[in-house]
Formats: sequence, C-alpha cells, structure tokens
Amino acid sequence: MHNYYPMAFPILFLLFISLPFSSAKLNINYYKTTCPDFEKIVRENIYTKQSASPATAPGLLRLFFHDCITDGCDASLLISSTAYNPHAERDADLNLSLSGDAFDIIVKIKNALELACPGIVSCSDIIAQSTRDLVKMVGGPYYPVRLGRKDSLVSDASRTDKALPTTKMTMDGIIEKFTAKNFTIREMVALTGAHTIGFTHCKEFSNRIFNFSKTSEIDPTLHPKLAKGLREVCKNYTHDPTMAAFNDVRSPGKFDNAYYQNVLKGLGLLTTDYILGVDPRTRSLVELYAKDEQAFFQDFAKAMEKLSVFEVKTGKKGEVRSRCDQFNHIPN
Repeated sequence: MHNYYPMAFPILFLLFISLPFSSAKLNINYYKTTCPDFEKIVRENIYTKQSASPATAPGLLRLFFHDCITDGCDASLLISSTAYNPHAERDADLNLSLSGDAFDIIVKIKNALELACPGIVSCSDIIAQSTRDLVKMVGGPYYPVRLGRKDSLVSDASRTDKALPTTKMTMDGIIEKFTAKNFTIREMVALTGAHTIGFTHCKEFSNRIFNFSKTSEIDPTLHPKLAKGLREVCKNYTHDPTMAAFNDVRSPGKFDNAYYQNVLKGLGLLTTDYILGVDPRTRSLVELYAKDEQAFFQDFAKAMEKLSVFEVKTGKKGEVRSRCDQFNHIPN
C-alpha cells in the first residue's frame, strides 16, 4: 500500500496552490473550537435585524461589495475617521450613502461575539458570514464562507474612488474596474444581480427622468410607465436626498432573477442597467440569467465566494479588532 504515498503529496500540494495563497489559510471551521457559537450568534442576530428592518440585507450586501472590491475583504470600510486618520474609507463619497442598518448589524454581532469569545472573531469574518446568511434568508443561493480573515491596519478613503464602479460610467469603464481586480465579465454581470434587492437614491438616476435632453424630458430607453412613477416618487429629491426607489419594482424584498428581466424590459433604474442589457459583451448573460434563475444563482454564488476571499489579510498582515470602527492601536 505504501507505494501509493509518493503520489498523494503532489496532488494535495497542487490542490493547495490552486487557491490564492492567503485564502488557502482560511477554512469553513476556523472557529469550531475557539468560538463554537459563532454561526449561531450571527444567524440569530441577522434574523432579528432583517425581520425588523428589511433594508438590512441589501444594505449589508452593498457594504460587503464596497469593502471587498476596494482593498480586499478586511473591514477597512468600518473604520471611523479620527484626528489620526482623518480620511477613513467610510467617509469616501461613494460610501456616504451606505445603509446605517448594515453598520448597525455588524456592531450588534460583534458585541455579542465579544461576550461569547472575546478577541477571537474578526470584523471582516462577521461581514462575510452575515452577508451570506442574509442573502440566503431573502431567497438567494447558499455558498460556503471560508473564515480566518484578519481586519485591516489601514483605511484610506482615496482607495475607494479608484476601485469602485459608478453609475455614470461607460461599460468599458465598469468592465475595466472588475478585470483590474481579476474578475471576469461573467462574474461582473452575476454580481450586478445583487440589484434585485434594495433601492437606489433618486439622484443616481434623476438625469433619466428630468431634463434628459433638448428633445425629451425622459430617457426614451426607460419604460414610460416606470418613468412616470419615478418622476412622482423623486419630485422633491433635490430637497430630500434620502428619496429613493426600489431597484426591482416587482419583488423588491426577494432575491431572484427579476433584475435581469427588468433590464431587458426597460425597467432598470440606472443608465448602467440599460447598457448592461444592450452591450454585446453582456447582453447574452443578461438574457441567460433572465430566463434561467438557477444559472444566475450558480454564477452569483461562485462570484460571491471568490469575492469573499479577495485579497484577504491573514497572520500579521492584520488584526482582530476589539471594536469594528477603530484600530486596536493608533496607526503611526
């Protein structure tokens, strides 16, 4: 029997090196002995919060994306600005509209975990696990979350603007943002399906419904009935910047493939939604996901699993923060 052993190690080694090195140190059972109630505490808290405030799931999903795509999944977005670090990531323009519910649930979970197992669970692991649980809770796919991330030692608002796509970008610009981070066009289109839940502030699409051009008050690519409804919802948005509309008018609280169906019918809120449905690089994927929800769920789950281990910090490259909004030590 021992003749087989020389082959076993190279095969295991190849499996190991096929993972990005830092994420290879992560594993699903990371807290099994050090904090055995980790999963239960996360699950119970997100259930209570989501039941009371349905904006929590889309809010945390957006926070997760903003945190991970900027500098890796390291909770750098949770750091508050201070005199020592006056421009933390949280205060970047693109992060100012992030949901208070999302920050609130992370704090609640962190407080509960600090009572159960002090100094053990990182804030970045809380974000990753609770995002997955919330996606599942509102009808989305399950995907495994490997654990063992450390929290960042840096939080810099200027890095956010360089990393995040915006609603005013061309498809070339959006694709470039993702491919620069080693995400494919297919992964980008699948991740955009997160817009099936939540809402968008009126200012992000006001150019499509007010004074669109010299010849048309509204964007002719927008469904006229939707445009009429949005003009009513957003009529005072310049006085009240919190005014918003659901991304998916048909099933706003359910994670499904309706976003892609909406895009093809002119029911997407953003110009970038419309472009996604007409650009030859993305249209076929939008059509696939619109008619095959399982294909969307499968690709979304894979993309989220990949994103959740993107540029994670392990070992001495990070720390387990005592509080999610501040570093354990004042940075030099």
